[in-house]
Amino acid sequence: MMKQIQQAQTAAAKIQEDLAAKSVEGSASGLVTVTMNGHGKVTALKIKPEAVDPDDVEALEDLILVAIQDASAQADALQQDATRGLGLSGF
Repeated sequence: MMKQIQQAQTAAAKIQEDLAAKSVEGSASGLVTVTMNGHGKVTALKIKPEAVDPDDVEALEDLILVAIQDASAQADALQQDATRGLGLSGF
């Protein structure tokens, strides 16, 4: 039983390391792009100049939110895929 726990801990540590090394991109209308690592941490934000309208800041805010949500969903999917084979059932 202890050996199984140690193996699970080793596998979990490897998964965490792999997730940190992976990245996903979320985009909103091709105007805003958010890059996240597999842990869901934002690592980059790109905004095209045409997305910036001083008279419509709310539109830019909406684009940023959509891009973050898109990247977050992809990071969640990476996490689910990475942990699917961990085999922790029965603990």
